[in-house]
Amino acid sequence: MTEAVKRGSRLSGAERSQLAEELSKGYAEGKSIRALAEEAGRSYGFVHRLLSESEVSLRSRGGATRGRAKQRHEADTEQHAG
Repeated sequence: MTEAVKRGSRLSGAERSQLAEELSKGYAEGKSIRALAEEAGRSYGFVHRLLSESEVSLRSRGGATRGRAKQRHEADTEQHAG
C-alpha cells in the first residue's frame, strides 16, 4: 500500500483515486476495513466511505468467519452429546 498519509489530512484527485483502488483491492482480498484503515493510517469511517464511494460491495458484519464458526460449534456439540 502507498505510504501512510497523515491521519486527517485531505486527499483529493489522483491521490484519493489511487488510495481507493488500493483499499478496494485489499478489501476484495479479504482484509477487514479496520485492518485497511490501520495500514493506510486513516480512520475506519474514512475507509468505509471511500469503499462505498467506489461502489464496493461491503461484506456483512463478521466477515466470512461466522458460518465456519457456527459449523465448528455444531460439530463440537454433536461430539460431546454422543
